[in-house]
Amino acid sequence: MTLEAIRYSRGRLEVLDQLLLPHQTVYIPVPDADAGWAVINKMQVRGAPAIAIVGCLSLAVELTTGRQFETSAALLAHVRQRLAHLITSRPTAVNLKKAAVTLIELAESAESGGGGVEKLRDSVVSACEAMLAADVADNRAIGEHGAAALLSSAAAGSPVSVLTHCNTGSLATAGHGTALGVIRSLHAAGRLGRAYCTETRPYMQGARLTSYELVHDAIPATLVCDSAVSALLRTGRVQAVVVGADRVAANGDTANKIGTYQLAIAAAHHSVPFYIAAPATSIDLGLPSGDQIPIEERPADEMLQLAGQRVAAQGIEVWNPAFDVTPASLITGGIITEKGVLPAGEVSRIATL
Repeated sequence: MTLEAIRYSRGRLEVLDQLLLPHQTVYIPVPDADAGWAVINKMQVRGAPAIAIVGCLSLAVELTTGRQFETSAALLAHVRQRLAHLITSRPTAVNLKKAAVTLIELAESAESGGGGVEKLRDSVVSACEAMLAADVADNRAIGEHGAAALLSSAAAGSPVSVLTHCNTGSLATAGHGTALGVIRSLHAAGRLGRAYCTETRPYMQGARLTSYELVHDAIPATLVCDSAVSALLRTGRVQAVVVGADRVAANGDTANKIGTYQLAIAAAHHSVPFYIAAPATSIDLGLPSGDQIPIEERPADEMLQLAGQRVAAQGIEVWNPAFDVTPASLITGGIITEKGVLPAGEVSRIATL
């Protein structure tokens, strides 16, 4: 059974508290958009697709169970205000912003078309619910396209071993995953040699979450330190690196979890293909390059403490960016989307597919 990060039925949303994994499995109720903002900002839910879905579904629950509105204009104003607030929860990932723009456009169209408050409310809620189902379908398509791309360069019948970073599976999406979805699809086809995952410091998403998913699904897997990647690639055990993305610029530069850039450099040095796996919603054609991607900086305590115990010297200063930008030139394998695999430098063609 696939792990669930998001449990939803109309009027009710719960998210798996990923800060407690792998030791505890606790679902947090999310009754409104304020609670949605909080679980995203605290990283109790994370992963660009999941952030977008949880943000929108938290608004859907609020609209279903919250206060009533006398006019459709008042409801529309509320939708705009709440979505603007949700976008501020984590600024680097573009998926939530795109989802918010889509919902606002839909709400404006529904309001101008008449039908009153209830019709507008149902239109917005139904659109949020549709995003959940669409993400699962997109992830499975990403997995299939990615597996096909990796196998196309492999010797006939030979297994492919893949290195990944951070967490991009069922815990970061509505299900199956993006980069981890590629690994799942290879495993289902009987062609995965081994999955290697990094710890992903300082938040340890690889050690806590990706390893948890791999063990849960009985996928052959090995955990490595972030600092062991170059040594691992030198052994020749890895045939491809596949990671996710929180935002892809029009020129193919990509923001992903901190540490991705150095993985790409190491992969290029060792002639190992480097792929990004992400839904088309992560592609921001409004940004010319990665230089314009806002990079979130996280609290110092994430680096200064481990399991609540301070491990760094008192008085030391901290720089803790949550993401880095990998230039398109280092994404040698391409960008895997639900619409197919594109060379990183040609990612702007996504609009025509």
